[in-house]
Amino acid sequence: MPTLGTQMSLNLRSGKDCNGWRATIITSSNKECLVAVTSPADAIVGKYCLKVITGSDTYKPENDVVYLLFNPWCQVDTVFMAGDAEKNEYVLNDTGCIYVGSADYIRSRPWNFGQFEEFILDCCMYLLDQSKLKLSARRDPVAVSRAMSALVNANDDRGVLVGNWSGGYTCGTSPLRWIGSVSILQQYYKTKQSVRYGQCWVFSGVLTTVMRCLGIPARSVSNFDSAHDTQEDLRVDIYVNEHGEPLKKLSFDSIWNFHVWNDVWMKRPDLPAGYDGWQTIDSTPQERSHGIFQCGPSPLKAVQEGDVYLNFDCKFVYAEVNADKVFWCVRKVNGKEEYIRTNVYANAIGKNISTKAVGQNRREDITAQYKYPEGSPQERKAMQRASSFISRNGFGARFASAIVPRARFQQDVHPWSRCQDEVLPKPEVQLEITSKKPLYPGNPIDLGITVKTSAPTSWTINLTASCHLQSYIGQIEGNLGSIKETIKLEGKSEMEVPLKIAADKYVGRLASVGDEDLIKVIVIAEIEETDEKLAKETTLIFQYPPITVEMPATAKVDQEFNCAFIFKNTLRIPLQDCKLCVEGLGMFKMTSFDEGDIQPGGIFKSKIICTPKRAGEKKIVAKVTSVQVKEISVEKAITITE
Repeated sequence: MPTLGTQMSLNLRSGKDCNGWRATIITSSNKECLVAVTSPADAIVGKYCLKVITGSDTYKPENDVVYLLFNPWCQVDTVFMAGDAEKNEYVLNDTGCIYVGSADYIRSRPWNFGQFEEFILDCCMYLLDQSKLKLSARRDPVAVSRAMSALVNANDDRGVLVGNWSGGYTCGTSPLRWIGSVSILQQYYKTKQSVRYGQCWVFSGVLTTVMRCLGIPARSVSNFDSAHDTQEDLRVDIYVNEHGEPLKKLSFDSIWNFHVWNDVWMKRPDLPAGYDGWQTIDSTPQERSHGIFQCGPSPLKAVQEGDVYLNFDCKFVYAEVNADKVFWCVRKVNGKEEYIRTNVYANAIGKNISTKAVGQNRREDITAQYKYPEGSPQERKAMQRASSFISRNGFGARFASAIVPRARFQQDVHPWSRCQDEVLPKPEVQLEITSKKPLYPGNPIDLGITVKTSAPTSWTINLTASCHLQSYIGQIEGNLGSIKETIKLEGKSEMEVPLKIAADKYVGRLASVGDEDLIKVIVIAEIEETDEKLAKETTLIFQYPPITVEMPATAKVDQEFNCAFIFKNTLRIPLQDCKLCVEGLGMFKMTSFDEGDIQPGGIFKSKIICTPKRAGEKKIVAKVTSVQVKEISVEKAITITE
């Protein structure tokens, strides 16, 4: 309908436009003329049909569909991005990487976005149709990006991906086996059924594909030590018993070793001035926003300044990168549970926020775009500003139905009270946890716990340490061992206490973790002389043998070449049910090889024939998965010429 902006009749003779659309004769010769049709910068994004009427005749081309997208090259478009290098990276680049691991051990996971592959554009148009947005809202990148953050997960609207963190993936594909968005979106478009399964980096990779395909600049962003604040109090409370073992029943909040979301680039005319630019959106279904599992767009500037009252979901994103981390030791006293606050860490959350650098295969740290340096006047001001918008009773709306444990708290400190502005004195005893050597599956875990004192007096310290197998979202999958020891120190001194875990204590449990395997170490120190209690933790990740890719450095369009993938199991343990997944955009579709069990020292070699269809620098991505080792990735570039 013309009134809805969904039908435009452009009369060349009158020269008048229609809803901002314009048609102009460029050249005319004999019975032919060339007509240029220009759309307005705020045109509705979607699929249009074309008809040409001459007199009493109507001509309809065989392929009459025109796809209209957002245009970051157009200066008056709300997604305009100035730099060519930035547009090449955030709109045109169909390959990239996502950063995973832990804050101390970050590694790159290759990902094929593939926004130009077959059926991807049609799938994105289908998602727009499923979004229930009013047609007029399709011109607004704020509304579209928010809708896509909801539709990439399947929780409310039978969207693209079903999330699964259970470790059991028999009815679908393990999230760790995906190497790109293409096969996911193609399967979804073909079947119109949600694809199983995804976790945060898969949701982010697919959402990057969708946004770039629609013409909105987008990047995948990894936040390390990412807070999931269910109580909306800008705090994450960690409860452990006297042995340093986490107490799941009390921990409503969680800290993910890493969490991956997206930033999209746009103006925000719906907000006061100053909030244009990068906006966070997140399709991982963590918390509902306005009744739906969606998140954003939240301006990075609002997160940085503590303006958590702004639309959309700024408070949740702010907590993910800024929440305080509070340790509580729970023990029995006269038959009742006593909660003792041991540590408050103001800088433990939101570390090394990372994305792929523009035009380079390296990690760019963008933490400064999300928050000011810890402890700086600007950071304290932002925290105070954010805290002023928190519910006065210390509980957020999401926590209204939670059960508060009946207990006695040391110094009458309630575990959910605000403590961001409290400054605890620097302890005279410090703890450090170090790993003696790189950690490979099948090798013993060899750690050292160093206790340092900084005051000239006598110290009696009761030390408790526990070691756990953990998934990346912070779920404890098994206790691997613990130590309990009393040490005595005189004056300014230090002592190292070894913590060793034999390989057979954890190897059999690697299969129980469906996600990436991590080792979590928690240390509790109780100082008898001062009754002070300290807590320290660290996360270790496993190292893996590499995949070798053999192929030529260059090739030509439509000329075949061979690519070989070689893997040697240099670990001390056999790897069961090994699978190799490979993909090369513009060369071959995702292909899987079942390699069976690979014994220690065993080798497999698989080949694939590649036929390039597009010129330019292309990448081949390979991934090995098994029961014990969840994911080993590699990528290799090749230059394709005409």
